[in-house]
Amino acid sequence: MADTKSALVEESAAPDTDAVRFEARVIAAPVVGDSGERFIVRFPDDASRMLPSRGQVAVTGSIRPTGAEAARPFDSVIEPDGLRGHWLDVAAALGAGIGAGDVVAVELRPRGDWPEPVVPEDFAAALAEAPESVATWNDITPMARWEWVRWINATRNPQTRLRRVEVGLSKLEAGKRRPCCFDLSSCTDPELSKSGKLAV
Repeated sequence: MADTKSALVEESAAPDTDAVRFEARVIAAPVVGDSGERFIVRFPDDASRMLPSRGQVAVTGSIRPTGAEAARPFDSVIEPDGLRGHWLDVAAALGAGIGAGDVVAVELRPRGDWPEPVVPEDFAAALAEAPESVATWNDITPMARWEWVRWINATRNPQTRLRRVEVGLSKLEAGKRRPCCFDLSSCTDPELSKSGKLAV
């Protein structure tokens, strides 16, 4: 009877419909303006459509290279590719031992809480001298802080960047919680992008 009951429970268990699952081949994405590269996987279109946003999404999940006995858990913020899709930094999730051409199985789901972003040194220094701006910065969500950081990092022009830091401080001082008119779905990690699009 115990075996029959276990079988019935297993057969009636509802599938995890919130999880996004796919297999993809690892590609080497060149670092723009540098000789380096990063190992990433692009999401299939149907996997991207399952996510709550076409922009950055905080996720928790696991990743398993073909042939590995077990998947490795990870927490990350996946990136938009600037073309309504997404990509994942596989090397950051797995560490060493992964290379271009490897196939990985990915399972992930959006998480409700976001990790804190890495604040660029110039913006952090400017915030440190602007207590009125810091008050809003500390009050907004980590997700909103990610948006401010991406907006500032999204340009390689030094003058434009300086202006964005200044404008950002002014907007935060005025109580603005997010950069205005900034489409995160059309702007990927600037280290791997050209004109906001993933350069692969």
